[in-house]
Amino acid sequence: MEFFNKLSQNKIYKKIMKTPLSYNAGAILLGVTATAHLAVFKEAWSVTGPFTVWGAKFFRFIGIDTTQWSYFTANPGLKRAIIIPVLKSGGSIRNIGIIVGATLAALYASEFKIRKIKGKKQLFGAMAGGFLMGVGARLAAGCNIAALFSALSALSLTGWLFAASLLTGAVIGSKILINFIMKE
Repeated sequence: MEFFNKLSQNKIYKKIMKTPLSYNAGAILLGVTATAHLAVFKEAWSVTGPFTVWGAKFFRFIGIDTTQWSYFTANPGLKRAIIIPVLKSGGSIRNIGIIVGATLAALYASEFKIRKIKGKKQLFGAMAGGFLMGVGARLAAGCNIAALFSALSALSLTGWLFAASLLTGAVIGSKILINFIMKE
């Protein structure tokens, strides 16, 4: 604990871990990251595709052959991703890195918290929200990273349509959350 107490007082640590980036710095960092990702992996940055593959791998582990499902037969790359080991998949490596990096950043910034669920309404809302986000990501053929960020950076019309849909959904979802779920 002594180490972390000293670390939290360090000026460089405070600058990097405690001071938020400006919007401009964040945008530039995202742009550079997306460009580097495209240059290194020769594919657009995505997040939810590998999670879908993880789910298919889990089903295969319990004896259900997912390689014949129409979702995977329509895309040979996804079908191939189901068969190769998790640690040989660039998408899986990136997602593991995102999870580990986000956890470490939260821990180092002293922002990691486990919160108690306040009631059945909150539990249902969280489960329904997570499920709907997953369904939406599959229907949109990607999350906000692939369907929005990567599409916009490629000047694709689908990115702009996704942005409009995302904004509309956020407004409607916020109204539902405030008026029905958060009210006690």
